[in-house]
Amino acid sequence: MKHVTAETEERGRSDHVLAATSHRLRWFHGVRAKLSDGRRVSVFDVELLRMFAERHRGATPAMGTLAFVVAGVATIWVPVTDVLIWLSLLCSAMVVLSGWTTTFLFRSDTRVGSRQWTLRFILGEGAQGAAWALIVALLLHVRDPAAQTFVLFVLLLVAATTAMLSATLPAAVYASLAPITIAIVVFTRPVSGYAALPLMTLAGAAVVFFIVLARRLYGTAVETLVAQAEKDALIVELEQSKLNSDEARRRAEEASLAKSRFLATMSHELRTPLNAILGFSEVMKGELFGPHTVSAYREYSDDIHSSGQHLLMLINEILDLSRVEAGRYELKEESVALAHVVDDCQRLLALRAGKRNITLVDLVEGGLPLIWVDERAIRQVILNLLSNAIKFTPHGGTVTIKVGWTVQGGQYVSIRDTGPGIPEAEIPVVMSSFGRGTLAQKNAEEGSGLGLPIVKGLIELHGGTFTLKSKLREGTEVIVILPPERIIDPTPQENSESVPVRTERRRRAVRSAA
Repeated sequence: MKHVTAETEERGRSDHVLAATSHRLRWFHGVRAKLSDGRRVSVFDVELLRMFAERHRGATPAMGTLAFVVAGVATIWVPVTDVLIWLSLLCSAMVVLSGWTTTFLFRSDTRVGSRQWTLRFILGEGAQGAAWALIVALLLHVRDPAAQTFVLFVLLLVAATTAMLSATLPAAVYASLAPITIAIVVFTRPVSGYAALPLMTLAGAAVVFFIVLARRLYGTAVETLVAQAEKDALIVELEQSKLNSDEARRRAEEASLAKSRFLATMSHELRTPLNAILGFSEVMKGELFGPHTVSAYREYSDDIHSSGQHLLMLINEILDLSRVEAGRYELKEESVALAHVVDDCQRLLALRAGKRNITLVDLVEGGLPLIWVDERAIRQVILNLLSNAIKFTPHGGTVTIKVGWTVQGGQYVSIRDTGPGIPEAEIPVVMSSFGRGTLAQKNAEEGSGLGLPIVKGLIELHGGTFTLKSKLREGTEVIVILPPERIIDPTPQENSESVPVRTERRRRAVRSAA
């Protein structure tokens, strides 16, 4: 039976969201491709129709009020009955167009049948423009100059309003302005003499200006939609990038968890036979049950025991690194004298340094207070760094160990050797897990390449910093800094001259007689 956990449910939700976002992204990529082909109108036809409908729906009350005002003023020169007939036709055209726009805005499948809606809007706008133009028929025979000015003003005002409201549908602008333009020409023709020429010129120029204005507004609307589409596409891409990042993080966490489980299992499975190998090989090496009849067996026992110890050390290092990387390394903190830890580690490695005739130099500031750290972790850090320095320092070289105060009030440990150094390009390699420099590979130095990553991880768990400096043919220096927050007594002890006491001790171990 398949177990459904919160993790699988979360994975299902993330996959669903990722699929939906991918679908939106494909749609926006299609839009962008059409935009690059110059087919902007076909892409945004529904959006332009929606803008047309929203503008007309919002302007219907204002246009209705204007119609009633114009009808009221027209009753000064025309009988009320004729005015009511004209007003009824105009209101009917407005109601029909308003009904179509409202229906369009409330439909969810407006993308289907957009051509039919376009024809309806063009027809409605043309009918409304023709109804406005019929005002000329009411006042055509009125010779009052005020009436003529009033009609021309009303027609130009309606033309300007139509150009702004219907700009997103150019065909509707032309359908509405055509009857209005014809009405203006018909209305100005009865004027005799040259008096009609300036009036007709002004009216024609105004209509041309309204058409140009409508074209500009249409272009602005299209550019706005293009910018909105680009912004939406960018948002969708960012959403998909975030989802991909979350998915990658989730998979990395699953891989890390699987790695931790694998290492824990393998540690148990390997340690059990490894303990038997180490125990029996030590018994055989010590000849506890009698001497070997063949001397080579003792050498084989030594090889088996040393190989088992190396394998055990490698397993421990891998487990330590995995715990550090997973953030599961628990620090058992206590008050520790950093100088004493360094001195103990130096004693442990003095014999190894003596075999290579390497001089160990101590430079320890006096009066250093205790520090709150995990002694086992700090001891492991010093042992790894000091063993590396001894390993890569040539015969007769020097390893200098410094312990003291930092400028910020913390404590530091510096280990410098006189070895061949590390090329600058290889420093990131040696700081990576299982990374080994060319010098270690060339000299076939034993090691797993986990020492420095473990040191860096342990120091960072304490809130400190790890720095590696190296130059070819000049040696390598590693500096471990512990923060001031871990100092138990942050005030350094000073002598009468207010100068920290620094003790120097040189130790040259004598090569043992093999």
